[in-house]
Amino acid sequence: MNQPLSVNMQAQVLTAALPYIQKYTGKIVVIKYGGNAMINPELKKAVMSDIVLLALTGIRVVLVHGGGPEISQMLGKLGIESKFIGGLRYTDADTAQVVQMVLAGKTNKDLVSLIGVCGGHALGLCGIDGGMIQVRKLAGEQDLGFVGDITKIDTRPIDNALENGYIPVIATVGVDENGQVYNINADTAAAEIAAALGAENIITLTDIRGLMRDVKDENSLIPAVRLDQVQALVDQGIISGGMIPKVKSCARAVQCGVKKAVMIDGRIAHSILIEMFSDEGIGTMFTK
Repeated sequence: MNQPLSVNMQAQVLTAALPYIQKYTGKIVVIKYGGNAMINPELKKAVMSDIVLLALTGIRVVLVHGGGPEISQMLGKLGIESKFIGGLRYTDADTAQVVQMVLAGKTNKDLVSLIGVCGGHALGLCGIDGGMIQVRKLAGEQDLGFVGDITKIDTRPIDNALENGYIPVIATVGVDENGQVYNINADTAAAEIAAALGAENIITLTDIRGLMRDVKDENSLIPAVRLDQVQALVDQGIISGGMIPKVKSCARAVQCGVKKAVMIDGRIAHSILIEMFSDEGIGTMFTK
């Protein structure tokens, strides 16, 4: 059984966190949330508690979420096959409707509710609201259906939420100029939102420790990656599948001026606090 911290140790922990709180107070931090941390109820509550704590210290937190497992579950119930190409979900017309229903409806509002339970104030948004996330059809070698390529982020709905003391919780669906709804990869959306907001930091929660040289070896974590190393890691197969959009999104955020992009293990309780309030941090950091 874990022993409680002594009063001195509690004071030391709080004192050690102070410089980081001062560093980030008033700054925008974008957190991309998805994967197993969304499935496990205890982990989900720990993540929301961390986000509320950050907001209470004066950090302007923006939560961008996916919901892949819940989407796949609902598609299964409806008899619609889940299909992925290059780490992205193939989205036909029926799947697009399910994505909108699950992400902008159930998943988004569940997170808003849980933030409230944890003592915070959140406002649920999706990319359709106020034309926040404007897209066109993603072009590529293979047709992904209604998967969007972001053309513009209108930050006004997010800015308004932050200015009024709310934590914006954003579901990643968007619209084109004709009002057609598109599915958007949550990692991609988070990076573009972070860039548009001039965020200090973007934190991506994943299902593994970070970028691994060998996913079967827990000790093969790559702690830091320069942008000029990314393509070589893709060519070597170290970055593959669903990790490709995650890494490319982190790289994109840094290229667009976000000061720090990190990928951390969302399965570890309070991993966000460990990353933000310590020199060592955890996971993989992307730099220029």
